[in-house]
Amino acid sequence: MQTTIVHPLRERCISMLRWATGALAAVAGLAVAVMISVTCVDVVGRWFGRPLTGAYDVVELLGAIAIMGALPYTTACKGHVAIDFLIHKLPGCVSRAVDVLMHLVTISMFAFLTWRFVQYGMELKASGQVTLTLRWPIFWMPYWMALCSAVMLLVLVFKLVRPGKELMKP
Repeated sequence: MQTTIVHPLRERCISMLRWATGALAAVAGLAVAVMISVTCVDVVGRWFGRPLTGAYDVVELLGAIAIMGALPYTTACKGHVAIDFLIHKLPGCVSRAVDVLMHLVTISMFAFLTWRFVQYGMELKASGQVTLTLRWPIFWMPYWMALCSAVMLLVLVFKLVRPGKELMKP
């Protein structure tokens, strides 16, 4: 009886992780498109002596949104450059042990980053930190990074628990 409950629950969790990873990637893609638009408008505006005020602030924020949002998707699709050629030369059990160790180290790192991003967001909110030109509050950026880092953590746990299985295809 327990296996009939666990299997649909596991599949639902995996489906939700796929959705979250795809949603973050979509936001990252949108951020890149807006970043391109802002840069183009700023460059054309400079030709006419009317640069876009705060373009640097906007592009800086969008760059962080894009990088962090794309990270879980890239990992889920195995899009990172890896050192698999080195690991494949090791014996099977050693190769698997190194893979597990690297996943545990990376999971620990992203767990720490998630926690620190949340703390940093609270610090920025308390201090009232804003962007240089537009004076927009930036406390929300570490929260975005914490969300992306938490999803990345879940992607890594999936890859550790189900080695060789793809979470999603590019």
